[in-house]
Amino acid sequence: MKSAERPLDIVSTKRPPFSYGAGSPLPHGVHLHKGGVNFALFSRHAVKVWLLLFEDINAVEPFQVIELDPRQHKTGDMWHIVVEGAGRGLVYAYRVDGPVAPERGHRFDSRRILIDPYATALTSPPHWDFMGFSANQDHSPDWRQPALVKGLVTANGFDWEDDRPLYHPWSDLVIYETHVRGLTIHPSSGTKLAGSYLGVIDKIPYLKQLGITAVEFMPLQEFNPHETTLVNPETGQRLSNYWGYNTIGFFAPYEGYGTRLYPGCQVDEFKTMVKALHKAGIEVLLDVVFNHTAEGDETGPTLSFRGLDNSIYYILEEDKRRYKNYSGCGNTINCNHPVVRNFILDCLRYWVVEMHVDGFRFDLASILGRDRNGNLIPNPPLLEQIAEDPILRDVKLIAEAWDAGGAYLVGRFPGERWSEWNGLYRDDVRRYWRGDAGLAGAFASRLCGSADIYEHSGKAPINSINFVTCHDGFTLNDLVSYTHKHNLANGENNRDGSDGNFSANYGVEGPTDDAHINRLRLRQMKNFMATLLVSRGVPMILGGDEFCRTQHGNNNAYCQDNAISWFDWSLADQNQEFLEFVRDMIAFRRRHPVLTSERFYKPEDVSWFNPAGWMPDWHTESAIGCHIHAAETGERQLCLLSNPLPHAVSFLLPHAPGGCRWTKKVDTSAGQPFDVCQPGHGLPLHHESSLLVRDRSLVVLVAERG
Repeated sequence: MKSAERPLDIVSTKRPPFSYGAGSPLPHGVHLHKGGVNFALFSRHAVKVWLLLFEDINAVEPFQVIELDPRQHKTGDMWHIVVEGAGRGLVYAYRVDGPVAPERGHRFDSRRILIDPYATALTSPPHWDFMGFSANQDHSPDWRQPALVKGLVTANGFDWEDDRPLYHPWSDLVIYETHVRGLTIHPSSGTKLAGSYLGVIDKIPYLKQLGITAVEFMPLQEFNPHETTLVNPETGQRLSNYWGYNTIGFFAPYEGYGTRLYPGCQVDEFKTMVKALHKAGIEVLLDVVFNHTAEGDETGPTLSFRGLDNSIYYILEEDKRRYKNYSGCGNTINCNHPVVRNFILDCLRYWVVEMHVDGFRFDLASILGRDRNGNLIPNPPLLEQIAEDPILRDVKLIAEAWDAGGAYLVGRFPGERWSEWNGLYRDDVRRYWRGDAGLAGAFASRLCGSADIYEHSGKAPINSINFVTCHDGFTLNDLVSYTHKHNLANGENNRDGSDGNFSANYGVEGPTDDAHINRLRLRQMKNFMATLLVSRGVPMILGGDEFCRTQHGNNNAYCQDNAISWFDWSLADQNQEFLEFVRDMIAFRRRHPVLTSERFYKPEDVSWFNPAGWMPDWHTESAIGCHIHAAETGERQLCLLSNPLPHAVSFLLPHAPGGCRWTKKVDTSAGQPFDVCQPGHGLPLHHESSLLVRDRSLVVLVAERG
């Protein structure tokens, strides 16, 4: 018999088939149940569902295909079955048939092999570009396809010991944004488990010494790393989905960050990583992508949701054939459909309860506030449910408060519990230190927690996640080394990535041997980092910035799984001065709780002045001073002097409180050990009424008893 003529449900016969029963419609997904495994799958418009069972993770053909009988295997919109005698390690997938009617939003295709949206682990070949599709005349799957991604039954038997959520106050957070693979995959990382969850554990002492209290991991829910067809024109090598912002398995930790020692080990190894981070006092935050999926637009692959119930899971255009695209990635998840809302809530609860995650950063979170037609709505039910959910009540919620559809909601994101990536902080601080005119007022607001953005909506400084750099854009080193992006290696002719970087190269584009330029670049990096760490709000550091990691001017390295993106740990030795500066500034912040207060400064707490000692003209002046009286705590007073100008400026100093004198503790223009002085050290200003602040530098004075 020719392969094209094989029966619809051809199976392997290596093992005897399982017996099965009706099963239960809840809970969703797969669960061990009384000596078997219960499967429950949502599909409102399906007319047929097949459960495919495979011998092992390498099997291409299923050894058993069970067609679910709606009379006993369907309750409402839930298809369910219990497979007797099955257990952990069972490999499975689905096929689903239903209307082929794009004009009504239905895109069922019984030839497609579908991933369970609730699968807690996936098993995939090295290249999973093909999903069991064929053009056979009988519309059967073609099992000869070389790749097949399947679900894996897991069990909750991990020994968490006494692990509990850390519940760090927002005021104690210093967030480190990083990439699981990129953190340790470079040969310089010194770990035998490079690029893995377990490899992260080897860097915990480093993170602890740096002063990090929370790690924010870029997406690690299952995605297809090989989905891009772009090629690096410089090397001819095919590019990859390195960042992972194209999720397909929302409950499943990415298999590629596991050691593959046994099927599903990625689940246990993720938990092992979380437990180790918690023991070190470091919280775990996940970057989650609930705004779109890896299925793309109408020309994209059918992997899961599209083949299960396209019209439910996605926001469609009026003609129902095309997808509304508020994500910039081809489709938009229908987040405020009740079924999809429950899916997202179930997913978040799973990561908190079973995986012990401490919080989430929601990518393009404004999409979570759009209704089924794509319109922004007041008090979006999903956002309110996440904030008020009893299980999620104490986890940290961070929104990227914008989307690709123009919904920029920084300062206006719904809900008091939601903190936000403060994009205005990034832009204003960059422009101020670059020397742009008229930025003093905005800079002052950012230092004080961005009350102009958040106070009107009843929020506080801790709702502002302050950052100068993040994964999306230049690294800190590149911010002061490149005026223009250099993204040719991405294969898009330098069209991708933002053009609004507010960067400067100070005379030479890229690396230089010019000592003067390199000193200026170092000073500017110190200015950015010092500003971040003396600002009220929650500081977030891009991983590797503390030792001057470079992407060689690439500001959109989403597809670069190579040295462009990887952490070269030899830079930590080469740039030890800056690394120690960052470490010391984090410690300085911790020694002065006035900088981390969870409320805005009151008028009596802060006095602003220009170099002459008068109230600044916020529209024309750039060099400004800030006297922090710290009235709320009675702690030592601070004086910040910032000069973004290309020449030195002399500041008339405010009077130190009675019995105290000003001591210079931070000076970004100085070298070690005077850039950040240790406790008990510093340059005392005995009788000086003024202080010369060098060009492009920041000075912090502390009032100490003489």
